[in-house]
Amino acid sequence: MAGVGTVRVGTDVLARPSRAKFGSALGRHRFLSKATRSNFHEPRAKHVARKLGYVNLESGAMYRALALRAIEGDASFDDEATLLKMAQDSRITLERSIGGHRVLLNGKDVSARIRERDVTEAASRVSVHPKVREWMVARQREMGIGGGVVMEGRDIGTKVFPDADLKIFLDADPVIREQRRLDQQQVKGASAQTMAAELRDRDRRDRTREASPLVAAKDAVVLDSTNMSEDEVLTRIEELVQQRPGTSR
Repeated sequence: MAGVGTVRVGTDVLARPSRAKFGSALGRHRFLSKATRSNFHEPRAKHVARKLGYVNLESGAMYRALALRAIEGDASFDDEATLLKMAQDSRITLERSIGGHRVLLNGKDVSARIRERDVTEAASRVSVHPKVREWMVARQREMGIGGGVVMEGRDIGTKVFPDADLKIFLDADPVIREQRRLDQQQVKGASAQTMAAELRDRDRRDRTREASPLVAAKDAVVLDSTNMSEDEVLTRIEELVQQRPGTSR
């Protein structure tokens, strides 16, 4: 689409499976994505996608890429108009690669950089703006419009694909979420206290923002992983997928 194609996915990523198309929305609480020094939620989505022959897309990577662009451009995270213009003028590309996905910002691989602490914090602030989210949602819909996609993010089931065949909202006790993130980052002492406070602040922003607050879709399956291992979560997700029509192998 001319004029709006500034977020792109590599052509191999957009290839559709020959089986019946089946879209799955994995909604998540922001703090649910890490556990015991391993990525708790994101590999689950990738694993399920690979097993079904579908594409895994992470919407949060797009907000992180925009946050990095704002950092590099010394833009205020509170300036919605400037952030929207930056998004429209940037090329954010998601490419599938061995072991996951690469994220390119204006042709530069920023896959590792967007996971760093300053970008993580900035992404939470950038994502609160309604016009920025509206633009991002439109691009995300373009990427998954053909089906055959497992898309993960905080508003996938409520805003991006409200008609997805399966919506899963992965949740856990706040204390457990916090400890999983700290363990994954191997942070202790005063630094752990600082990071925990930042996590709680981002949690508050996600739940109270005006545009697309973090909530489970009414028809989502809420999966409480408080007392579950990663393998148990994966098994349950696979069971939910197989229970939906058109997913038999």
